Amino acid sequence: MTTTTSLHRLFSALALIAAFALPTDRAHAEGKVNVADQYGIGSLLLKVAKDQKLIEKAGARTGLDIDVQWNTLSGGASVNDALLSGAADIATIGIGPLLTIWDRTRGHQDFRAIAAQSAVPVYLVTNDPRIRSIKDIGEKDRIAVVSVAVSQQGRLLQMASARAFGDADYARLDRFEVNMPHADATTAMLSGNSVIDLHFSNAPYQYQELEDPKIHKVISSTDILGGPSTGSVVVTSDKWRKDNPKTYAAVRAALDDAAKLVEKDKAQAAAIYIRQDGSKLSPAFVERILNDKEASFATAPQNTLQLGTFLHKVGVIRHEPKSWRDYFFAEDANAQGS
Repeated sequence: MTTTTSLHRLFSALALIAAFALPTDRAHAEGKVNVADQYGIGSLLLKVAKDQKLIEKAGARTGLDIDVQWNTLSGGASVNDALLSGAADIATIGIGPLLTIWDRTRGHQDFRAIAAQSAVPVYLVTNDPRIRSIKDIGEKDRIAVVSVAVSQQGRLLQMASARAFGDADYARLDRFEVNMPHADATTAMLSGNSVIDLHFSNAPYQYQELEDPKIHKVISSTDILGGPSTGSVVVTSDKWRKDNPKTYAAVRAALDDAAKLVEKDKAQAAAIYIRQDGSKLSPAFVERILNDKEASFATAPQNTLQLGTFLHKVGVIRHEPKSWRDYFFAEDANAQGS
């Protein structure tokens, strides 16, 4: 890492700490939680919890008054900085970043997922008719991702590359990736005038892009993983969980309550997403995404282990997960997941 990059990451971390700044004596007090969310439908459960004040309501049911502070960030790297610096207590991240932070904090901070948020497929799309598979990506191409290599999409592309080019070449396409928020990448793709000609997107952006007949899907997470899989989770450290057991329980209960609302009322969930993300999409368009047969919003993890196995195989993580329970907090011995 260059000195410039190191300084940039340091200043970013300091800025995040300032954004979440708390009085020192309450930084880890029971009844207070700082949340870092990300843009997109993948973190719908947290958006519902925020909109409906479900964490506060869950706390009130046990006699606990919870102060919830929210911030929305773009990209797994920024969220990881917030978590590792202590600027955020809980956060939205993808399965790839979860496996990385779990691996690197074992034995000290011990970050794991509280619950899954969604199993919504993510698509690699392009506006170049020449590109029909990842083998067609070459030197002139640029792939927009929220965090080069380490994002959920970046890890999935590495998994696809290992299959296409061999395990030794799993990072072959990393050099073509460019950091860019999903909204900006969508604008670039739709303009057709950008150096960005591929975008490993997520919902709702990929659906917007595919409305344009000049854009087509190259590969999806469903293709790579062989079926639907959890893409977004809510994560925290074991220390915060143990220091704040009542607040932790309220967060966990709120996520279950949010999942029930989404399952019961897609129209209300669509309205909440639009309100919380400041989206200009129509309610009908968002509701159609929520009703996609490939999408689900549940707290139980689905089809996550094989990515962990792959990341260990190629040396990205040191510890090989043997079960989803290794990187999720699973107090219920009967809890189901994969």
